[in-house]
Amino acid sequence: MAAEVESARTSRSVGARRSLPWLLGPAFVAAVAYVDPGNVAANVTAGARYGYLLVWVLVVANTIAVLVQYLSARLGLVTGRSLPQVLGDRMRRGPRLAYWAQAELVAAATDLAEVVGGAIALRLLFGLPLVVGGLIVGAVSLGLLMVQTRRGQRPFEGIVIGLLVVIAVGFLAGLTVAPVDWSSAAGGLVPGFDGPDSVLLAASMLGATVMPHAIYVHSSLVRDRFGGADRAMPLGRLLRATRWDVIGSLGLAGTVNIAMLLLAASALSGVAGTDSIDGAHAAIATALGPVIGTAFAIGLLASGLASTSVGAYAGATIMAGLLHVRVPLLVRRVVTLIPALVVLGVGVDPTWALVLSQVLLSLGIPFALIPLVRLNGDRTLMGQHAAGRRLLVLAWTAVGLVVALNVALVVLTVRAA
Repeated sequence: MAAEVESARTSRSVGARRSLPWLLGPAFVAAVAYVDPGNVAANVTAGARYGYLLVWVLVVANTIAVLVQYLSARLGLVTGRSLPQVLGDRMRRGPRLAYWAQAELVAAATDLAEVVGGAIALRLLFGLPLVVGGLIVGAVSLGLLMVQTRRGQRPFEGIVIGLLVVIAVGFLAGLTVAPVDWSSAAGGLVPGFDGPDSVLLAASMLGATVMPHAIYVHSSLVRDRFGGADRAMPLGRLLRATRWDVIGSLGLAGTVNIAMLLLAASALSGVAGTDSIDGAHAAIATALGPVIGTAFAIGLLASGLASTSVGAYAGATIMAGLLHVRVPLLVRRVVTLIPALVVLGVGVDPTWALVLSQVLLSLGIPFALIPLVRLNGDRTLMGQHAAGRRLLVLAWTAVGLVVALNVALVVLTVRAA
């Protein structure tokens, strides 16, 4: 009898682990990168300066993000290795080191945006100096990483998803009291620019939405959650669950991003000083009330705390895969905190530091995207799960759009110099 009870209990446990909700999670962790403080700076600036003009950029960027994150997860599930691991195994030493250098530069820009954003939130909420806020963000992110290293990935995912919910509530709250001009918002779905500055900002929005480190880390997240070749669940089942994971998580992140731009366009357009996070917060609190202003600041803080932890995870993935060196997450967190604290300490305008960091991320996207698409189409690597012609056409079209926007960005920057 006892054996039958134990067998039934084991069967229920296995059944629960095969259910869709249990399989969700890795994409929601990766999605935090799509609603980090860099997104806040880029989206609020876009809405305040250009109204609804650049809504289409977020729609296109989020559509690309869904495709890209699915490709990254597919690679991790099928091969049992992360994207940096696969590249590290295929590259000669010289190209591998060069590739690692650009990936680390992108990771540093990511970390800068996340720590600076969290520090700004603490200043808005409690009046703390930016450097002190940066230290607090770093300390809390260390605590989150300790959960991952000591308790495993599931508890870490749970905390990050909880912060993602806080982010969504914080940034969506303003739309409940700020009327949106939906006809103008619909007009923003038509692609267009308004001078070189709008192109620069569009590249920043793209860099903040399709983030290179999220591309690298998602393949590692699914590998760590579901294992490699010794996984206990059928690969087809995992791939189907991953599609829902990506669609749900990126759908939420895209909604939050568009909401930020709509809020800025409806409540902040034409208001002086609203192209900075501090100014936007002040204007939101004045126009929509202190409760909405506080919700905005709390959302920003949750964004910084969650995204900086995921960023550190991504940086460790990059280093381990390309250099074959494993640096403890906590050590890496301490080291990568230093550049952000320096930026905060020397008095650089924090909002523009965030926006420019997103432009740097945009320039790093092709280095992650192109190999990802090529590897997904490689039958010697992916076998029967290699991407089909239709998926590859969509993927290469996305790559072309991203590269074209980056070329335009470089040309405009050179002309302005």
